[in-house]
Amino acid sequence: MQCRFCAILEAPAGRILREGKYVFAILSDPRLMKGHVLVIPKRHTEKLSELSAEERGELMDEVISIEEKLLTKASGVDLVQNYRPFILENDLKVDHLHMHLRPRELNDAIYEKVQIYERGIFTPLIEAEIQEYRSLLAD
Repeated sequence: MQCRFCAILEAPAGRILREGKYVFAILSDPRLMKGHVLVIPKRHTEKLSELSAEERGELMDEVISIEEKLLTKASGVDLVQNYRPFILENDLKVDHLHMHLRPRELNDAIYEKVQIYERGIFTPLIEAEIQEYRSLLAD
């Protein structure tokens, strides 16, 4: 099965909003809200660590540029990148690295449907966990 994001590059540029040397941006379909943008590397890869320095630089520059433009229409922007190899590719999951930029407002549709439950998910940190991850992330 061909990658859905790679196929966009082979089709007429109708879905592409912006395009650089290494990345392109499209509206997400399906979308969570109006203005939900995806920034996608042109080279098929699944993890950020697989990108070259040039690809990472252009990806982040494009994300920042689009975020600033979205902030002229919204109060905030959620920026998300998921790497979930434990989930099979499906209608909502694509095995091609991409960054989500979602314009946000207080009490918007995502808040009303999902994030209202955030408080019950988060738990306080304990010192042992801090030490465990300090060791894991140390150089």
